[in-house]
Amino acid sequence: MAGHEFFEPADRKRPVADPTAAEPLAAEEQRHACDPAFKHGVVVGFDGSTSSERALAYAIGMAHRSRSGLIIVHVANRLPTTVWAGCEPPVFVDVPDHRTEVLGLELACAEYLAEVPWILVERGGDICHELEEVGREYEADAIVVGSTHGIVGRIFGSVAGRLAKRAKRPVIVIP
Repeated sequence: MAGHEFFEPADRKRPVADPTAAEPLAAEEQRHACDPAFKHGVVVGFDGSTSSERALAYAIGMAHRSRSGLIIVHVANRLPTTVWAGCEPPVFVDVPDHRTEVLGLELACAEYLAEVPWILVERGGDICHELEEVGREYEADAIVVGSTHGIVGRIFGSVAGRLAKRAKRPVIVIP
């Protein structure tokens, strides 16, 4: 199968469940309608880096062996407005991230993805939260991420480490 792209705009406002409503989960369930063909698939975080490419390769094999779909997630950059304004409170704005389009084109041309059905999902926000959220929406069997190397990961904590602590599904970290 050639591949599918499902872009979810990073600037889309998400409805919040009304706390006074009789069914507070009704709004949550209507929030994201995912393709049922990808339920119980494999979620992989991908940003084009070497470690994410290794994670993608592992996730492709995992999806192929389990005969499931592959949900490739790219989390776009979000910067606080206080970076520009220098004031409180920190409010997040979406910065156009054309990298998702470039990644989508690269993935669409990749022969190695022909083995499995796949989609590309774009999100904006915290990487750990968004990967877990996509995993929840698609009822994923696992989340695959590449390990973080370098000083940034040591100072702020790696995505893989933070995700492994908070995720409600298996997290596979590829070195």
